[in-house]
Amino acid sequence: MNETDKLRVLIPHWIEHNHEHAEEFSQWAEKAANASGDLLAAVEAIKAANQALAAGLEKLGGGLPHQHQHHHHHHDDD
Repeated sequence: MNETDKLRVLIPHWIEHNHEHAEEFSQWAEKAANASGDLLAAVEAIKAANQALAAGLEKLGGGLPHQHQHHHHHHDDD
């Protein structure tokens, strides 16, 4: 697989992973008191990053199916 095809597999994964983090940040923003604005600013930054990634992916020819699913598991330390 060449580098372009690797990116066409990786970028959709990165976008989804960023989306998951943005959702998590939004949920925590509700509990973050005076830091909620900062967390919401991070959500907006992630959305902008995903737009840039999506634009790059489109220029590369769109996403390709990948061989395996890679799931991240996040654990709370509470």
